[in-house]
Formats: sequence, structure tokens, C-alpha cells
Amino acid sequence: MNVSHRSFALVLASLCTFAATAGAKDITLPPDGDNQFSSVTQGIGLARVTIQYNSPDVHAPDGSDRSGKIWGTLVPYGLHDLGYNNCTSCPWRAGSNENTVFTVSHPVKIEGKALPAGAYGLHMIPGKDEFTVIFSKNSTSWGSFWYDQAEDQLRVQVKPAECEYHEWLTYEFTDRKPDRATVALKWERLQIPINIAVDDMPGLYVAQMQEEFRNAQAFRGWYTWRDAAEYCLVNHTHLDQGMAWAQEAVSRPGTGIENFQTLATLAQLQMETGKKEEGRKTLDRAIAHPSASPLEIHQMARGLQNAGRNDEARALFLANGKRFPNQWPVNVGLARASAMSGDTKKALSYANKAKAQAPDEQSKRNLEALIKQFEATATAKN
Repeated sequence: MNVSHRSFALVLASLCTFAATAGAKDITLPPDGDNQFSSVTQGIGLARVTIQYNSPDVHAPDGSDRSGKIWGTLVPYGLHDLGYNNCTSCPWRAGSNENTVFTVSHPVKIEGKALPAGAYGLHMIPGKDEFTVIFSKNSTSWGSFWYDQAEDQLRVQVKPAECEYHEWLTYEFTDRKPDRATVALKWERLQIPINIAVDDMPGLYVAQMQEEFRNAQAFRGWYTWRDAAEYCLVNHTHLDQGMAWAQEAVSRPGTGIENFQTLATLAQLQMETGKKEEGRKTLDRAIAHPSASPLEIHQMARGLQNAGRNDEARALFLANGKRFPNQWPVNVGLARASAMSGDTKKALSYANKAKAQAPDEQSKRNLEALIKQFEATATAKN
């Protein structure tokens, strides 16, 4: 018997029982064929993908081994007659018993094609070399008995591949990245991978934060506004919105505060949005602010250096040297600034001073590695 579909008699008996007991509470019995309910959920950034399904195994309920008879036999290739409800050309329900349901919280791309947020009945048309994966807007009917192609939201084609042995039909997320993932149906020694991607993940987070700032988050403190602004800055997205949030962090009545962190974030966003002179003035205020520490200024300069903005990083290293002379990590920054200017001798001098000031062994080892790097540069020049 095809484990993906009940026989006509079983379905008919189920429907008669339902009709006879309409309005009464159903009793709880084990799932037909011992095909246990399963569910898997995976986050893709802000989006959540859930697949709910019933899971048959390679060994039949009577214990017989169906290895080698799953694909093409138990699960026939192509469309087929289910023997019920006039469904003579229907797909497989990609599981057993009830409908397999694919739910996604946000719009996604499936194999590069758009799928809106929502719940979908997941069906497949198996093939030896290719599977058609169907997302039906009908997610509540039983299996494929009521499948109607007119209700398709999306169809995509995917290639099956070999995989490690799976006794039970399983949906597994095999690849996960911040904006994409691959989910694979795995059963016996075959997998059907489906690629899922989210367009403009930073934009989703910005939209989420915009909604949150209409609620209690707006009153929690300057750091929430600064963190939101930093997200835009680091991801180089929605910079005007980021600058507006940075301004709130500095001056919002009741929660805004002017300190090094809020001013430094605002300064960078001003410069990123073309307000160079205004940004430089704000940065000067940040460096001169009583809350500024040599480590915070150094870290900001390192961030600029790592982003390839060497001129801005060098200027900030030098400004830190004027504000907090002869301190660690100020001397580290001056060593880097000197190296940027091509003055390896001065870079080594500052690096050795910083090594003597190192607050812990790890910092000392890092400086020793930096000194070796400078020495190698000096040797190459000579």
C-alpha cells in the first residue's frame, strides 16, 4: 500500500465516523500506520520556517523491510490516481496521513521564486531525476485527496540526491546562513533539497525596529536608539533612518543622552550620509566628551581601519594620542597610525611602549605579533 495515501475504504470509514459524531469531541487514537507527528522550525534571520508532517518509516507497520521499494514504488513517480474523490492525477503529500504544512512568517524566495508569508499544503511530484515541489494555498485538507492545481501558490523544480540512511521520513535544515537556508526531505537514502532565501534581511530588521519604537522600546533608554542606529551603520542600510535614530539617542526628551557612544554613532552616520563637516564637528564633541575613554576611541578607530577608511582611522588614532597621551591602548593606535604613514621606526617605538603597558598576556602577545609584522616591513624596506 502506498503509505502516503489511505485506501478508499479507510477514508470512507473515517468520513462516516466524522459525520456520525459531528459536534462531539474526537477520541484520541494512535496515528494510522504509526506514522508519528513531527515538526521542525528554523529561523532564517527574522523569518521563521516551520514544516509539520507525519513521518513514515522504511519498515512497514508489520515489520517488513521496504528498502529499495520506497522511491518509484511506495512513492510512485509522477501524478497518480488516489482512488478517491475523483483525484485521478494527484501529487504526493510529501509525508503521510494529514497534510504536510509549510509555514513561513515572512515573504521568502523558494529556488529563486517568490512565496508570500503564510501556511501552505506541501506536495511533491516525484521523478527519478527531478521533483516538482508544490506549495498549495490549501493547507487544511486531508493529504492530497482534495488537491486542486488551481490552488497552487508556487511550483518549483529541484534535483534529488543521495544522502545517509534515514529510517524515518525527516525534514532537516542542512544549510543555514543569516539570509538563506536549505531544507531537505530525507528518507531511506534519498534527499530532496529545497533552497529558501530572504531578500533584504537588513530591511526586515529595520522595519521590525520601526514597529518596536512605536511601543515600550521607545522608552527604555538611549542605548536602544543607539543600537538601532549602529545596526544601520554596520550593515550600511537605511542610513537616513539610522541617523534619525542616532539623533534620538543623543537628544530624545527623557531617554536621550549625549555621551561618547551616542555622539560617535551620530558622527559616523552624518559622514556616511554626506554631511562630512557636520560629522567631523560631532566627532570632535565625542572625543572631547567627559565620558570618552581611550579604549572606546581606539576601538572606533580600529573599526574604521578594518573598514578600509584609513585616513579617518589615522586621524582618530592621533586625536586619541592628544586626548590621552602615553596610555595603553593609545600607544597601540599611534603605532598603527605611524605604520599607515610609512614610518616603521616610529611605529616600532610606540608598539614597544604599548607592550610594556599591556594589561594582560593576550594583549602582550598581540603586540609581539604586531612588532614582528613591523620588523618584517622594516627589513623588506632595507
